[in-house]
Amino acid sequence: MSTTVSREIRLKSRPVGTPTAAAFDLASVEVPAPGPGEVQVRNLWMSVDPYMRGRMYDRPSYVPPFQIGEALQGGAIGEVTASNDPALKPGDIVSTMFGWREVFNAPAAALQKIDTHGLPPQAFLGVAGMPGLTAYVGLLKIAALKPGDVVFVSAAAGAVGSVVCQIAKIKGCTVIGSAGGDDKAAFLREIGVDHVIDYKKTPDLTKALAEAAPRGIDVYFENVGGAHLEAALNAARPFARFALCGMISQYNETGEAKGPGNIILAVGKSLRLEGFIVSNHFDMMPAFVKDMSGWIAEGKVKWRETVDVGVENAPAAFIKLFNGENLGKMLVKLA
Repeated sequence: MSTTVSREIRLKSRPVGTPTAAAFDLASVEVPAPGPGEVQVRNLWMSVDPYMRGRMYDRPSYVPPFQIGEALQGGAIGEVTASNDPALKPGDIVSTMFGWREVFNAPAAALQKIDTHGLPPQAFLGVAGMPGLTAYVGLLKIAALKPGDVVFVSAAAGAVGSVVCQIAKIKGCTVIGSAGGDDKAAFLREIGVDHVIDYKKTPDLTKALAEAAPRGIDVYFENVGGAHLEAALNAARPFARFALCGMISQYNETGEAKGPGNIILAVGKSLRLEGFIVSNHFDMMPAFVKDMSGWIAEGKVKWRETVDVGVENAPAAFIKLFNGENLGKMLVKLA
């Protein structure tokens, strides 16, 4: 097998504030034939996710930071093109963390073969993958969802938030979703969200949420932070549960991030606010796969994708996440 030329995206510099194209480099590398026990994979799809912004800082976290001059990493779906391990054969579809590149070699043990069950492969980067599992874990385990709960979801039209909304509806809850823009609001109504708040048109989130939930909320699924968290604290019923998944409004802060001025309400209302990282809950994957495959087959879960094409456009796709330009899962199609 001859050497293959592959393109990859490397971190050129650590961005300050919102990332720009200047923080990334496009490089070409030669990928040799796979060695003993290795397979070669051509990526079909790659994911860009908000959590990757945290890996661009040089600071301790739950995952190591990206290194300057090295290819970035992230979820990807690829096709095996050559194999020196009997566990995988050419044509197999695999899930990996070797995104941000077109072709790579890796030990077979580092790859997960997937059976698509009739779903498009890229669904395993979204509704049937990490974002879907994040929604499932955060809502059912961290927030301990109960039938009849009133659930507030920020970034509700995103890859995680839209799945949260639909699982909550499946479980018999009232759902309030916040998103920005007419297209996102229309999508939320399409998937059955009971009350939609367009935060771009709403000067007072606390007032809007109080109107949507006059008796308060039982669950808040946090993806945004800032004014959304403050509004949720105001609206929370006693003993409400907050699943803290992300706070994208603060990921690019260059100064001191402002916390909600009403956090004291968590004491008087006996609230439970719990942050979580999905990788700490992979034990729930079998239950998630069983439930999600059934819900999709029954038409109970829908999803949207925003797709850019070409590894060279991966940085632009990533930046779109922080400008609110994606509806549903943000993906890059590589082949």
